[in-house]
Amino acid sequence: MTRTALIAGRGDLPELVAARLALEGLPPVLAELEGFESLSLAREGVERFRLERLVPFLDRLVDLGVTRAVFAGGVHRPRLDPALLDPATMQLLPRIMAAMGQGDDGALREVIALMGEWGIDVVGVQDICPELLPAPGQLGAHAPKAQDRKDIARGFEILHAMGAADVGQGCCVARGQCLAIEALPGTDVMLSHLASLRGSALPEGGVFCKAPKPEQDRRIDLPALGVATVDGAHKAGLRGIAVRAGGVLMLDAPAMIARADELGLFLLAEP
Repeated sequence: MTRTALIAGRGDLPELVAARLALEGLPPVLAELEGFESLSLAREGVERFRLERLVPFLDRLVDLGVTRAVFAGGVHRPRLDPALLDPATMQLLPRIMAAMGQGDDGALREVIALMGEWGIDVVGVQDICPELLPAPGQLGAHAPKAQDRKDIARGFEILHAMGAADVGQGCCVARGQCLAIEALPGTDVMLSHLASLRGSALPEGGVFCKAPKPEQDRRIDLPALGVATVDGAHKAGLRGIAVRAGGVLMLDAPAMIARADELGLFLLAEP
């Protein structure tokens, strides 16, 4: 039987995936990168690792019978401490540094390649929890208006350009103008900052658009939204949220839809 390792980052997603994996009958190996703890805050027996000791970590997974891995939760590229490198990982350092220099997507592709060399197949969260991906269509009671539709189209245009530059996966648009783009701090910070600017000379209304990058390997770092995103969009004065169907995880779709209906926001999954 396949044994799976869950490589967890921050946020609520790791717990959702851990619960689903536990139903498969063989307990998953839980692991997390130091500095991005989530599972270990409430559990014992979580494997901790550092990028500087990647080879011993991969060897440990193989010893535990792991042949499949799934990444869930938020992480950023950590700073490397050369003093912590072990000899085996030191030999991989040129590959690791070259990949990190190519941005997030390049670094993630190299991680997948390295795990494959250890006989570990990387799968996406959507392969474990397919119900987290919304099907195309209107998801709640409220529908976007004509101007919203134009802003959604503009938003996805902007996201396509941002993705090509490996910049982010979200943006806010109102009346054709880009109000905010998501950068390293993430969606919540972007929406909070936009909320603080309301009352200035910004167009009213607007939409929040979210999509994976055009050339992104969807096995890692698929964008995810939750109820807090709906609240953040409302506080930012937006009229609704549009996501790319099949490319954005909704961590609790029923709760998100209920909250959006309550606040008068539309939720849309665009094909």
